[in-house]
Amino acid sequence: MLESRLSGLPLEQILGWAEFCGLRMVVAPGVFVPRRRTEFLVLQAAALAAPAAVLVDLCCGSGAVGAALLATIPHGQLYSVDIDPAAVRCAVTNVAAVSGRVFKGDLFAPLPAELRGRVDILVANAPYVPTEAIAMMPPEARLYEARTALDGGGDGLDVQRRVVAGALVWLAPGGHLLIETSERQAAESAAIFSRNGLTPQVIHCPDLNATVVIGSVAD
Repeated sequence: MLESRLSGLPLEQILGWAEFCGLRMVVAPGVFVPRRRTEFLVLQAAALAAPAAVLVDLCCGSGAVGAALLATIPHGQLYSVDIDPAAVRCAVTNVAAVSGRVFKGDLFAPLPAELRGRVDILVANAPYVPTEAIAMMPPEARLYEARTALDGGGDGLDVQRRVVAGALVWLAPGGHLLIETSERQAAESAAIFSRNGLTPQVIHCPDLNATVVIGSVAD
């Protein structure tokens, strides 16, 4: 284990788990390690969710966001999605612990059709690192996490655009889309929400250096 850490492998991948929102989440080699700042995304989503909310977690990675969210909403229904097979295997373990469901595929594509127009809370920690900035990331992320979990395209917002563009079809009246982004990208993220018919709100947490854009649907 010490040799693996000295080689640069993230500690969480060596141990096989990461602490997130007070819970132990299974994390395998190559899988994105949930960041503490992303707990702010969970807190914001939990504050908006009704006791029996329908929840969707896109780009779920290890499933940490959805699992932590459902742990606070015991009567909710959770559907988590990721395109990476290794991440999906971790998510199945983490999400099953809170009685959620996991799907492998690209964003909305694998979700059951009957969820259209019924999703109360849609969360996405989509990759938002600009392609050229990946080379400047710490080696733990750059070398040992899946590129698809990091690379957000030229300005870092390509995947966000796809999520926001498809959200209205799935959100229920009065529903909310919450996406983690950076403080620098937040204004453009909010503009993307507006262009796609969602009313945006940007919330920043200095303590966690976390920024979340919330898009709301009219009742």
